[in-house]
Amino acid sequence: MTERKPPGVTFESWVDKQIRTAQERGDFDDLPGAGKPLPGAGAPLDDLWWVKDYIRREGLSGDALLPTPLQLRKEAERLPEAVRDLTTEQAVRDVAADLNRRIVEHLRAPTGPQVAIGPVNVDEVVASWRVGRPEPVRQPAAEPVEPAAAAPRKSRWWQRLRR
Repeated sequence: MTERKPPGVTFESWVDKQIRTAQERGDFDDLPGAGKPLPGAGAPLDDLWWVKDYIRREGLSGDALLPTPLQLRKEAERLPEAVRDLTTEQAVRDVAADLNRRIVEHLRAPTGPQVAIGPVNVDEVVASWRVGRPEPVRQPAAEPVEPAAAAPRKSRWWQRLRR
């Protein structure tokens, strides 16, 4: 389709001629999906069909479209499940502190709808994390070693002079 439309020919008739000649050459034969119905044909039209299709194709969740305060609120609600598999208390505290940092940043310069959100209590998150964890195996403490009987000390030279 590198040739130009000749002058004096309507655009529609020129395009129709291009399509007809391509069909005659067989350019449209053996295309993928030939003879199959179009996906979504007959379905009701949705205004945001292209956004939903993009999210589905890219494997994203719908949460990516939410405003920042709602994203933070959902993340705060899901925090106990998010930290469940962490192995150390410090890692749990780091995740909760990072979420609190982002919440405070949003509260300093709010954008989007007014949604009540506040920092999470890190100690409560750690406590709920501990409840779900098995008790660590503790080694029995070694019995204290009794000091050997102390040998009698010799008296100092000045103490001997006093006698």
